[in-house]
Amino acid sequence: MSGANKNSGERGGFVLGLIVGLLLGLAVALGVALYITKVPIPFVDKVPQRTAEQDAQEAARNKNWDPNAPLAGKSAAKVASGVVGGAPAPVVTAPVTSTPAPAASAVAPAASTATKAKPAEKPADKSTEKTAAASAPAADPYIYFVQAGAYTRTEDAEAQRAKLAIQGFSAKVFEKEQSGRPVYRVRVGPMDARDEAEGVQRKIEAAGFEANLVRVQR
Repeated sequence: MSGANKNSGERGGFVLGLIVGLLLGLAVALGVALYITKVPIPFVDKVPQRTAEQDAQEAARNKNWDPNAPLAGKSAAKVASGVVGGAPAPVVTAPVTSTPAPAASAVAPAASTATKAKPAEKPADKSTEKTAAASAPAADPYIYFVQAGAYTRTEDAEAQRAKLAIQGFSAKVFEKEQSGRPVYRVRVGPMDARDEAEGVQRKIEAAGFEANLVRVQR
């Protein structure tokens, strides 16, 4: 019986302590709130409060304010405020002085003098041009080589070319297919004139080589 009374007393003391703690917490929170409302707030209370009179003066100053006045200059500011500019100044043009044209009688002698001084051009002599064209030699449609041998093996052609080089002749080996087989021809040239090719042919023959004159169309 005494143990039950003891437990109920402890429970009642705990509840009472909890209630007292809540009341103290509420009192402390209320005190903090009152303190905060009375203390000036930084960055807010430092700004001076504007009065209704100051607002009215500011509105009167901004009544005729034109945001484009700094861009347009003084003339735009006058138009915005209702002031009309005066009439534009008249444009004064300088009188144009014309130079009198020279008399026709003064120009006419000079023109006639220039006409007399110019010699008459002689007509071209067509007969002379035809004679010159007929005397000009016709272009040769061929180029010329001097052939110093034709071989079926490239080694033989190169040996012949070397022999000609020793004698001072610059020869080349030309390959061409003939009757289904390659033929290697040793030739000196090309030369534009037949006379020049015949002279080279005689020199090669004098050096002991067989030489033939070959012409190829351009």
